[in-house]
Amino acid sequence: MQTGHTILIALLCWQAAASAPLPSLATFRPHIIAVGLTGGYQVAAVDLNRDHRPDLIALASGLNELAWYENPHWSRHVIASGLRSAVNLAAADLDGDGIPEIVLASEFSMRPSDSLGKVAILQARDDPRQPWTVREIDRLPTSHRLRWAAIEGKQPGVLINAPLAGPLAEPPDYKAPVPLVFYRPGAWKRELISEELQGVLHGIAVADFDGDGREEVLTASFRGLDLFKLEAGNWRRSHLADGNPQPWPRSGASEISVGKLWRTRFLASVEPWHGNQVVVYLPAGQGWRRLVIDDSLVEAHALETADFNADGRDEILAGFRGKGRSVYIYYAEDATGERWRRQILDAGEMAASSCVVADFNLDRRPDVACIGAATANLKWYENLGWPRRRSGRF
Repeated sequence: MQTGHTILIALLCWQAAASAPLPSLATFRPHIIAVGLTGGYQVAAVDLNRDHRPDLIALASGLNELAWYENPHWSRHVIASGLRSAVNLAAADLDGDGIPEIVLASEFSMRPSDSLGKVAILQARDDPRQPWTVREIDRLPTSHRLRWAAIEGKQPGVLINAPLAGPLAEPPDYKAPVPLVFYRPGAWKRELISEELQGVLHGIAVADFDGDGREEVLTASFRGLDLFKLEAGNWRRSHLADGNPQPWPRSGASEISVGKLWRTRFLASVEPWHGNQVVVYLPAGQGWRRLVIDDSLVEAHALETADFNADGRDEILAGFRGKGRSVYIYYAEDATGERWRRQILDAGEMAASSCVVADFNLDRRPDVACIGAATANLKWYENLGWPRRRSGRF
């Protein structure tokens, strides 16, 4: 039973959150890095030359080359050529030489029967500006999302491979189990996490969700939002939310990210698959309460969470590739996460397939880089700061 003192403190905290001023919006300056990136699909921020600055790897599915752009002048260097339908990559320094290795998924098709799903490891020679070696390690149809996960608390951990759909699935319903798998570096033997998900598995995120020092895998699929955790050598699935309530194949979710509002965790999602909604999930007892904060996007595909204005609360960044093709940032108006304010980061000039957050100019402010599909471009958005509040942080 709460005491009167506890109730008073809770009431004062609620009143402070409710009366807090609107969040200060960060100001961004756009910079064009590259054009002509046909089928721009993924951008990754990785230091590839040991200078402690994040460089950018630009993956364009319509090109036969994978290239990186060297920070700060953004000189272009080819990593590998002769590729077909590259779709995703993940980078980690596996041999300790300070230059990350890249695992790349290619030969992708939306129809599993037409997708080889090649998975290869790319390794730099003495000079990362020269072409890298390429060695195939697996083939899994529709290999689509690659991420490193420290499932046992050690970096970089294992490589997660989340195919778009099961090998027997057929569009548009994709009614078949999806094999979510992982690999341990060196052995590169495919190991199964789960085949419990069905339909399209589109988005994954890696986070230490329960604060135990080990990372878990979160997924966004036709089944909704799920969490996979390794416990005593076995993977356990926890269903978090159903996602979009429409019937299959408009059910579930397309992307997932984890954010925080001070000490309160929230989930951000794009729904449904390639959908129009930006959705926030707020803690509600033992579950999550769904809150649609925007339903005006067209073919949304990029999703990130980060604290752009240093107020202790993460913002949500979402980009879409369809009509209007823009990138938005959403700011929580108070600590409850009930109301969100939208800021336009890019209006009409970035059909964002992927965005990444990093401090590109080392000024201790998080910047953004995005790669466009129809716009076929790569841009970074410099965070110039935000107005100071007279009352300090809130």
